[in-house]
Amino acid sequence: MLASVRSAVLQGVDGQVVTVEVHVTRGLPGYTVVGLPDTAGRESRERVRAALLSSDIEFPMKRITVNLAPAALRKSGSGLELAVAMALTCANEELPAGVLDDMALLGELGLDGRVRPVLGTLALVDALVAAGTTRVVVPETNAAEAALVPGAQVLVARRLGELRACLKGEADWPEIPPAPPDDPAAAEDEPLELADVRGLPLARHALAAAAAGNHHLLMLGPPGAGKTMLARRLATILPPLEASEALEVTKIHSAAGAAPRSGLCSVRPFRAPHHSASAVALIGGGSPRPRPGEITLAHRGALFLDELGEFPPTVLDALRQPLEERVVRISRAWGTVEFPADFLLVACCNPCPCGRVEADCRCSDTQRHRYLRRLSAPLLDRFDLRLEVTSADADAPAGESSADVRERVAMAVERQRVRLDLTPWRRNAHVPAGALAEYLPLVGAAERTWRAVCRSRRLTGRGAARIRRLAWTLADLDERSPATEHDVELAALLRGDVR
Repeated sequence: MLASVRSAVLQGVDGQVVTVEVHVTRGLPGYTVVGLPDTAGRESRERVRAALLSSDIEFPMKRITVNLAPAALRKSGSGLELAVAMALTCANEELPAGVLDDMALLGELGLDGRVRPVLGTLALVDALVAAGTTRVVVPETNAAEAALVPGAQVLVARRLGELRACLKGEADWPEIPPAPPDDPAAAEDEPLELADVRGLPLARHALAAAAAGNHHLLMLGPPGAGKTMLARRLATILPPLEASEALEVTKIHSAAGAAPRSGLCSVRPFRAPHHSASAVALIGGGSPRPRPGEITLAHRGALFLDELGEFPPTVLDALRQPLEERVVRISRAWGTVEFPADFLLVACCNPCPCGRVEADCRCSDTQRHRYLRRLSAPLLDRFDLRLEVTSADADAPAGESSADVRERVAMAVERQRVRLDLTPWRRNAHVPAGALAEYLPLVGAAERTWRAVCRSRRLTGRGAARIRRLAWTLADLDERSPATEHDVELAALLRGDVR
């Protein structure tokens, strides 16, 4: 007897539809899984057997062949076990023929027959719905997340025995439980507020421009100058996630096992890895299944690298390509996986190993040169904003609050959205060099000033384009159009020489 049912596996952060085929025939008892399963897939036969027997479902003592199609696609994870168990039950004629034809099943099995959650449910269900399958059976824990996919009819599976009764029409399907609230322990211990930063007007303006136009920001200065304090408050002024962005971010975090308990990510991610992070942890990869790194988890949000000079040079240089292309491609012998990486990079760095101000610095010129050499010229060229931060005046008056700056940032983002509405780009920083003249033009004195800055500072083509984009973001923050001579001059000032 032959039975088949649809399921899905993760490929990067996207789902790939898999057809689970089970053939049961007379012969020497055996259980074979084909179709390039990984170790978890090969071990599933023991979990499937124990789960069926624990649920009072017969496990046929016959020759069993499980095929995971397409056969050329490498399958990883244990999320196919529920589909295998139900297809095997149907092939053993314990379910009505055709009952699985219009549905898909996702879930891992416990030895007691319990259906356990799987990673990346949002991406898996989205792939199944795109392939034409609307009825999807998922574990109870994943139901709220699966229900976020438009067009999906989500059914809940808690135990194998209960699922068989529902498929046979002997019991009603369980209701989808309400999404639990997010864990309050995951919130910040200390509420952050931009008004807490005293003084530093230029650095605060640079932070607002970075948030509004998605411009990468590097701050250089001695310890205690306020660099980290300022950078951590970036999260409080980022614009809210759009509906499509929220689903995109949730899909990524679900694939990484970091989705919120409520199901949908409601705020932009803010990631701050330690400087001891490896290239794989930062960029992504690993074995047997490549996993998203910190730059992908920061997609549509911000990545904060504190103590930039302490990161290994090889790790920092690995950021150069993702910063330009906003995507990471992990290539292996068996294929290529693509991770999105459209993030805002904010970094802080001391001027030398000791970090003291020049009067108290004990570092030699050689030590300073070796320390700053960790930051390659191509990497520095990818920062739109580069400024030195000096110690703030404790008696300086408080600046704008996070709410006020966030409102100005949101208005600037809306101006960019309207201007770039018919293009594939979202922010000023995304506009490629070839389209700057059309979408971010400079006229009159603004263009003359821009050309003079490019000549006097001998800027690369990348550097010249970044000043132009930044000038437009500064104009958007002040509700001007087009960018003026003042905007160009301020953009050139904010993109200083940190060498």
